[in-house]
Amino acid sequence: MQVKLKFGIDKLLFGMKEADVRKIYGAPDKQFKDEDKNIILVYNALQLRLTFYEDEDLRLGYLISSNPKLTIFEKVVIDETVEDVKMHLEGHQLRSWEKEDFDLTENHFNEENWLILQSEFGRIVKVEIGAIIKNEDDFDWKFNA
Repeated sequence: MQVKLKFGIDKLLFGMKEADVRKIYGAPDKQFKDEDKNIILVYNALQLRLTFYEDEDLRLGYLISSNPKLTIFEKVVIDETVEDVKMHLEGHQLRSWEKEDFDLTENHFNEENWLILQSEFGRIVKVEIGAIIKNEDDFDWKFNA
């Protein structure tokens, strides 16, 4: 499963609606609403969590994955060291990272691409990617329905 920075993951594009995703992957294993009334779909076999923003007409705006086949620029990232992945990404112009510590979890955030590499024990356990805001009020939706 390929992470496509600013676009999505695999066949998923930011801006898709729930029906578009269901046509690709079928029914999710779990569906619920979060505290902001966003719709969340979970696909266990893909280790994929999708967020459809309530205040954006329920468009796909955020993806979280722990899929061991997840790649960024053709490099597998899950269970790799943060340093190795960041070094690889630096060759693709991703150089600016903010780091947050949460007990044993670390988030490494690249704002330009709205990418988070979450690590535990120095190894990446989860990747989060969000739709990019193109101006102060609008997202840069990549899916044209």
